[in-house]
Order: sequence, then structure tokens, then C-alpha cells
Amino acid sequence: MTSHHAILHLLQTYFEGLFTGDVSRLREVFHPQAMLFGEVKGTPYLRKLDEYLDAVGKRQSPQSLGEPFAMAVLAIDVQGPVAMARVSCPMLGFRYIDFLSLTQQNGHWQIASKTFTHVALPTDTES
Repeated sequence: MTSHHAILHLLQTYFEGLFTGDVSRLREVFHPQAMLFGEVKGTPYLRKLDEYLDAVGKRQSPQSLGEPFAMAVLAIDVQGPVAMARVSCPMLGFRYIDFLSLTQQNGHWQIASKTFTHVALPTDTES
């Protein structure tokens, strides 16, 4: 399997974990020391992986709320054993744009860090 295909598989697992709220699926794709950075409506977000997964496990999943699955890969850039993926994750009233920094160690790709923000959905009425 090429690096590009392996990363696409990892991203599909990431999407499934986010959509269903399956913390074990998400743990599969993140490096154990991964950090998450971002902002939502101007509020800074900084979490270690376990803090993030705890929050995901406690919230209602997009699937349980009856939301459509619309997550998509926007771009992947691979340079040897490192890569960057930009993905769109519309869910829970937001359209998150995630920048996922990836590393390959011992032939296995993992998310080393996640940086994200949200952009308005077409139906948002922000002023």
C-alpha cells in the first residue's frame, strides 16, 4: 500500500471515529502524545489527546443526532515519513477544517497533531 493510500485509510478511520463518537477508533489513528490546537468562535482550544478523547466520549455523536455524513479529504501532501492532511468535518452545527500533521513510524502512519478552526455553514446566521 502506498503512503497516500495508507493515509486515506487512516483518514477514513478518523472520520468514522468522529462521526460515531468511537473513541477507540480515534485512539487508533492518533499518536499517544498528540496535541490538539484550535479555536471555535474565537475561543482558543488546547488539549492533550486523552482530554480530547474524554470529551468526544461524553458528547452526543453526529450519527446519534441524525446528521448526514459529509466529512471529506481536501488535500494531502506527503514528504517521505511526514505528511499534512487538510480535511473538512461538518458536524455538531459547525464545519470544522482540520489540519492534521502525520508521521510514519515503523511503517505505521499516525496523527501527531491536529490544528482546527470552524467556518460558517451555509445555513449559519452569524452577524
